[in-house]
Amino acid sequence: MFEFLWNLASFVIALGILVTVHEYGHFWVARKNGVKVERFSVGFGKALWRKKAADGTEYVVAMIPLGGYVKMLDERVDDVSEQDKDKTFNSKSIYQRIAIIAAGPLANFAFAIFAFYLMFLIGVPSIKPIIGDITPGSIAAIAQVPNDAEIVEVAGNQTRNWQDVNLALVGEIGSDSIIIKAKGNNSQYAKSYELTTKDWEFSPEKQSSLTSLGITPYRPKVYNELARIGKDSPAEEGGLQAGDKLIALNSETLEEGWLDFSKKIKLYPNQTVTITVERLRKITSIRDNTKRC
Repeated sequence: MFEFLWNLASFVIALGILVTVHEYGHFWVARKNGVKVERFSVGFGKALWRKKAADGTEYVVAMIPLGGYVKMLDERVDDVSEQDKDKTFNSKSIYQRIAIIAAGPLANFAFAIFAFYLMFLIGVPSIKPIIGDITPGSIAAIAQVPNDAEIVEVAGNQTRNWQDVNLALVGEIGSDSIIIKAKGNNSQYAKSYELTTKDWEFSPEKQSSLTSLGITPYRPKVYNELARIGKDSPAEEGGLQAGDKLIALNSETLEEGWLDFSKKIKLYPNQTVTITVERLRKITSIRDNTKRC
């Protein structure tokens, strides 16, 4: 429920910003061309907030945030005094009217450029393409690609994250070989490795391009201490507590901690399992029912 409300609020805020920018484009160009603006409204329906400026323009935030409008003085729909006739929309030249109408979409276009610039200026989070493991006997293993190295280039394409690596590899499907460059953690120099892909069998439906070559991305180990137990969950009913450290599942030691547990628990659907935990420096076995997981 919280996620739905958060998404709804985000949508309303984003839409409100776009509507405001769009209508402000009309508003600004209309004012620059001497057109009197009677109302600048973000939203439709009942006004939630309104304020009238000294120049006579009324600013409104309305209840339904699905659009907005700029009401300009126009002889075709309003009774206009003699002194205001030169301030009407219809009294302006065709080029001025075109500029006023086109200003809204152009404002959105300019805002989009600014937003993208700001996004790239701040940066987008991504994961460095650092190799975790190489599958023995794989194409990468035969090429002697090392563990714990960062892939910096694939077939001449620089790679800043795993998405770049995947795209570059997929682009080389059908090639007899692929040159990748990788550098170690303590090295500034990249070394080239030639992957012989003449017999490369890659099926996107079954595995990723990396897995098919024998490359496993590095994943930091997740600490295996439970931070929170869901209310009325199988874990709570089984007796697990926050602070418990996962040691074993059905007597199988969890060598990789949480990642190992998440893999193995999927092998026991609708079954009761025994989880061994360390609690207050003591080892305890707890029976947990996965039928309600």
